[in-house]
Amino acid sequence: MTFNHQNELVRKAIAVLESFESGNPEAITAYVNPDKYIQHNQALPDGRRAMLGALDHLKEMGTKVSVKRALVDGDYVALHSVYDFHGPKIAFDIFRFENGLIVEHWDNLQDMEDKTPSHHTMIDGPVAIRDIDKTDANKGFVKSYVDNILLGKNPSLLASYFAGDNYIQHSPHIADGLSGLHAALQALKEKNIEFQYTHVHQVIGQGDFVLAVSEGLFDGQPTAFYDLFRVEDAKIAEHWDVIEAILPAEKRKNSNSRF
Repeated sequence: MTFNHQNELVRKAIAVLESFESGNPEAITAYVNPDKYIQHNQALPDGRRAMLGALDHLKEMGTKVSVKRALVDGDYVALHSVYDFHGPKIAFDIFRFENGLIVEHWDNLQDMEDKTPSHHTMIDGPVAIRDIDKTDANKGFVKSYVDNILLGKNPSLLASYFAGDNYIQHSPHIADGLSGLHAALQALKEKNIEFQYTHVHQVIGQGDFVLAVSEGLFDGQPTAFYDLFRVEDAKIAEHWDVIEAILPAEKRKNSNSRF
């Protein structure tokens, strides 16, 4: 895939998100397949018509969208953004393209926390993609981390994924460093809050950024976990995440899987 083609996919995906702020249907009409739009946000019906039908309401609410990061991996574009409706939220959106049109969408949203133990925000940090030649290696490395550590296949390897305590954390309740991660996990254990990853569904990467999409349980609730990692010198250097509870079946507007 050429650099220009990648830029074109990103441009289209961002234009569609920006429609939610402007209320202008042109980008959705131009870039979303009219006959096939598979919606994995279970609060929304399938199909392009539902997206177009929501525009007026979103504009009336004063919706704002600011895209901070974009990754392209084959036919997939992942966007990391700040949304503002009913207060600021951090979001990941994933769009899948076929023949230049969007045919499928996944997302995860979480209320933005102002104060974090690490003193970073949930969205700040580097945005430029580096190490394009290491994309495949970095995706494999993150997949290995998710399998061994988050899914618990070999937790004794934890320290090997990090350069000592050098770990920049944007997760809203965790301090910087491997020490911060240990402390947060210990606090959950003490409060008897169940926190478990059970399956990784997608790993999308470009250069030093890799997004892992997983499911599991948080405090007894079926949950979608979106974890974005920045890999530097074959170690995890930085982490952002968005965690959202999965809707119960009776509240879903479509019959697609959350993943």
